[in-house]
Amino acid sequence: MRNTAKITTAVLAAGALTLGLTACGGGKDSASDRSGPLVVAASPTPHAEILDFVKKNLAKKAGLDLEVKEFTDYVTPNTATEDGSVDANYFQNQPYLDDFNKKNGTHIVPVVTVHLEPLGLYSHKVEKADDLKSGATVAVPNDTVNEARALKLLAAHKLITLKPGVGNEATPADITGNPKHLKFKELEAAQTPRSLDDVDAAVVNGNYALSSGLKPAKDALVLESAKNNPYGNFLAVKKGNESDPRVKKLAELLTSPQVKKFIEDKYQGSVIPSF
Repeated sequence: MRNTAKITTAVLAAGALTLGLTACGGGKDSASDRSGPLVVAASPTPHAEILDFVKKNLAKKAGLDLEVKEFTDYVTPNTATEDGSVDANYFQNQPYLDDFNKKNGTHIVPVVTVHLEPLGLYSHKVEKADDLKSGATVAVPNDTVNEARALKLLAAHKLITLKPGVGNEATPADITGNPKHLKFKELEAAQTPRSLDDVDAAVVNGNYALSSGLKPAKDALVLESAKNNPYGNFLAVKKGNESDPRVKKLAELLTSPQVKKFIEDKYQGSVIPSF
């Protein structure tokens, strides 16, 4: 049985912050208390699973007391890291963090990149992307970066055309070509795999695909390429805590040969080591 605290939170920033403070005990200043356990917020799959492997197999020998707290949304891990309720988090990529810091006035910084979860297009109704019918509805994540990422995936596979030079803020309004007249349903990222019975297809983040029983390397109609991919997931802390010896130790362990083998063996190409 996994020794983690599972926390289900709302995705509204204010509500998420309140729940994060309650769940984590609230108010701990991680910068001033570096002698206790290193508390890391993480998405359940694969982040908490990878951290659990480190905790059970590597941390004790390395002299690291590691505590893992699971969150099911993309807001609370950052707000809890910012206010010191947790010491670090492991769930996000650089474009998402840049957008989050800008919109929320937070000061979260990356420490070390660990893995990539390729974004994929899935369907319960067709077996190939080309089989999507005219007017089909496709669910996409509704947060800024992941929606843009989803649209870029569809564009890379010629399902749509995007405005030249569009960046990480692309929306359906930036679509200039739509030969299948696809319709888009914008949902909170965690809801996209649950929508598969209600839409024709859905673009799903790798962690939510895995936690829903999907196997990206096998089940995706189209899958993001790992080559030159900017969406690697990393360990992150509040700025100023990068030098915490516990954080440095965890960074070393997360990029160790043992963790690389664990990721490759467990996820079979659905999660790819980035080191």
